[in-house]
Amino acid sequence: MNASTTSPTHSKVIGLAVAGAVGGFLFGFDSSVVNGAVDAIRTDFSLGEALTGFAVAVALLGCAVGAVVAGRLADRLGRVPVMLIGSVLFIASAIGAGLAAGVVDLIIWRVIGGLGIGIASVIAPAYIAEISPAGMRGRLGSLQQLAITIGIFAALLSDALFANAAGSATATIGGLEAWRWMFLVGVVPGLIYGLIALRLPESPRYLVLKGRDEKARTVFEKYWPGQDADVALGDIRKSIAVDAEARRTGTLAGPTLGLKPIVWIGIILSVFQQFVGINVIFYYSTELWSSVGFPESSSFAISVVTGLVNIAVTLVAIALVDRVGRRPILLTGSLGMAISLGVMALAFSQATMTSSGPDLEGAWGPIALVAANIFVIAFGVSWGPLVWVLLGEIFPNSIRAKALGVAAGAQWIANFVVTVTFPPLSAFSLPLTYGLYAIFAALSFWFVFAVIPETKGTSLEDADTLLDRRARGAEPGVGARA
Repeated sequence: MNASTTSPTHSKVIGLAVAGAVGGFLFGFDSSVVNGAVDAIRTDFSLGEALTGFAVAVALLGCAVGAVVAGRLADRLGRVPVMLIGSVLFIASAIGAGLAAGVVDLIIWRVIGGLGIGIASVIAPAYIAEISPAGMRGRLGSLQQLAITIGIFAALLSDALFANAAGSATATIGGLEAWRWMFLVGVVPGLIYGLIALRLPESPRYLVLKGRDEKARTVFEKYWPGQDADVALGDIRKSIAVDAEARRTGTLAGPTLGLKPIVWIGIILSVFQQFVGINVIFYYSTELWSSVGFPESSSFAISVVTGLVNIAVTLVAIALVDRVGRRPILLTGSLGMAISLGVMALAFSQATMTSSGPDLEGAWGPIALVAANIFVIAFGVSWGPLVWVLLGEIFPNSIRAKALGVAAGAQWIANFVVTVTFPPLSAFSLPLTYGLYAIFAALSFWFVFAVIPETKGTSLEDADTLLDRRARGAEPGVGARA
């Protein structure tokens, strides 16, 4: 690419990637908007701990289904039409949840919203990867994770604004409780996503897949003016042929509980990412801080700050991952999470039980607050983005798509388990709950130390070979080497 074409090429492709990443924003927004509404929903619908947890977590079941069907729909209908389907689901869920008459009604609309999240979680990164030149794919692909964190922050900020405007989440604005407006405002980003999708070009890969090579050439010539369109089209045809062969011959079956060891590595990475309890912070933090003595307005403000911290550390992770490497960052993150979660468990063990719940007296409240944000920092700079990097590197071409689907499914299921169990577990014992998360963080350190090699600077083929050899025990004593 010569100097004269670098700037316009970059600006056009970056624009497409940013537009595609709006799906990630909706992913983060819809999954976290419930944070400020949890306590109000429990009160208004007279829910117990278990049903509250299910109402919050049930969207994740929709996510799993949406993620499974998104790829097939995208290959049948195209990437852009599926984005529009996701937009419609988001809008319908926002309206339905905001106007829900009861908990069953709310659960149904949360599932519908989950379908939209699942679709966005697959289509946004796929579209960005397929529209980006190879030399920019890594950086532009990271926009998806950044957009998710911005969506989380936007949801937490929106919740705080509505709660403060009304006086509390259960008070009314214009005849509707503030918690209902927290859901209804999701119509705005959902509508924006749909309008943006209408203006996006279809993915060149999809066009070639459907035999519409000339339209794909037009996209390349408009958005990749410094690239050879014939070479790009040839690369896509080769990639499609490789994928077709992988679907025909690739299998996940293996000797370890029915799966290949490398597949289990992906599953375990995904489960550890969720079992440290990160989504408890983004789904329940406002209720948590209120329950231990912080005023509701302060609890909302704390959640907003936590969302902002999450954005900042994601930017740090993007900057460091190709410089420092995957393994050192993951190990450091595991240590930081284990220590901060242990401190949270200790802090909550000092709480005094009152008629309204636990109360953190003296310095224990600020200590728990600082520890929670250190936990978010440790996760956001390591296990948050880097697990997705590793999942894209460790699987052989022949099983990559299938194995990624299994690993992503494991993430949704693990997320569901943590989210649905937090209310009853925390009601029983907050120290025990955070102690369990701390144990999983410590185990994640051991897993990386013993099993995961450094894949920085290696090709995809070399990376998956390294992981596969370690998974099969071909390299004993791997924990001692960097």
